[in-house]
Amino acid sequence: MWNSIIEYFSTLDQRPLERMALLVGGLLFFWIIEGAIPLISLQYKRNKTKHAAVNFGFTVIHLIIHTGLAIIIIKLSDWCAAQNFGLIYWLNASVVGGIIISFLVLDFFGGWLVHITEHRIPFLWRFHVVHHADNNVDVTTGLRHHPIESVLRGLFFFMGIIVSGAPMYAVMIFQTILILATAFTHANISLPRWLDRSLSYIFVSPNMHKVHHHWKQPYTDSNYGAILSIWDRLLGTFMKLEPKDIRYGLDRYYPNDKDENFMMLMKKPFQKLDR
Repeated sequence: MWNSIIEYFSTLDQRPLERMALLVGGLLFFWIIEGAIPLISLQYKRNKTKHAAVNFGFTVIHLIIHTGLAIIIIKLSDWCAAQNFGLIYWLNASVVGGIIISFLVLDFFGGWLVHITEHRIPFLWRFHVVHHADNNVDVTTGLRHHPIESVLRGLFFFMGIIVSGAPMYAVMIFQTILILATAFTHANISLPRWLDRSLSYIFVSPNMHKVHHHWKQPYTDSNYGAILSIWDRLLGTFMKLEPKDIRYGLDRYYPNDKDENFMMLMKKPFQKLDR
């Protein structure tokens, strides 16, 4: 079984259309689910499709940037293998152990660490605030990142590869799960309370991540995890809030009635924000 999994993911980076199908398939799946069991009633300014079009514009740019960064990812992974550099080589990990180590390290660097850094450094927050400006968080919000933020996330991902020594099949496994997890945690879906709470002990659950999108601090500055919730729980950034009390958007920086103005969202981060 493991040989088949490794063989599949070892060459997945060479099949961009297949990767795109996974992304689109995940978006469509949770788009349908959130229509059937919505968490809250969202008030779209025009309609859900036009809201999605704005977010998908950012998503397309994000994917183009990360397609380019993939060349560096491959070279870094190959260099680690050639030099026996990284945790999986230093610990002489098995295939399964290597996948687990890679997953943990990539999730920490490419999920939690880059995210809290964007919140703590004012210049980087200017770009990340585009993600938080969405007043209607749904499955399409997940990859609503300003291009500069997309590059930054790539740089932290490079760090994760160097530290872990992740082989390409481990990178592809992580990125595939990340795509689906991002759609899942942003989707406007209502899970049974016991299920959402149980998931949140290890994984980022939908309700857990929605707290991060609440319009006011300290809730905005909590729950930074991408796939695993363990970093927030271990490092003291985990918070709870009842879904009925969550309000999306911002209480400053942008007029909330402009959260679907694509060109303004692209240009505004280059102007200083007062925080």
